[in-house]
Amino acid sequence: MAEPTVTAHIGATNFQVTFDDGKHTWLADEPASLGGGDRGPTPVSLLLSSLGACTSITLKMYAQRKEWPLTEVRVTLSMETGDAGSTIDRRIVLEGNLSDEQRERLLQIANACPVHKILTHTITIRSGLAVA
Repeated sequence: MAEPTVTAHIGATNFQVTFDDGKHTWLADEPASLGGGDRGPTPVSLLLSSLGACTSITLKMYAQRKEWPLTEVRVTLSMETGDAGSTIDRRIVLEGNLSDEQRERLLQIANACPVHKILTHTITIRSGLAVA
């Protein structure tokens, strides 16, 4: 399945970036302490929110398909970055009358969400300049 193309644009407002995928618009910014206007999440927060959204949606879809009593999913994410790389901590809370086996299977499914796969496999970024 082809993913949508996202366009990021920064103009005169320091560090505020607007995004467009053809259907939706959203923005990112830096905190005031770094010279931004704090009008939106930071780029790292957007990355973490992608993993959190994908994890939550994947678990909800799986549980619905299995007709399991999953009533709520909460995913808390944080990231530490150092010289050796980055580590994302993901804590998942599953609400509902689930068995231990169902909870364990949902953890396995969380590790199979598409964004998790992207972040844990080799990533190549091809960059090129386009003429304005």
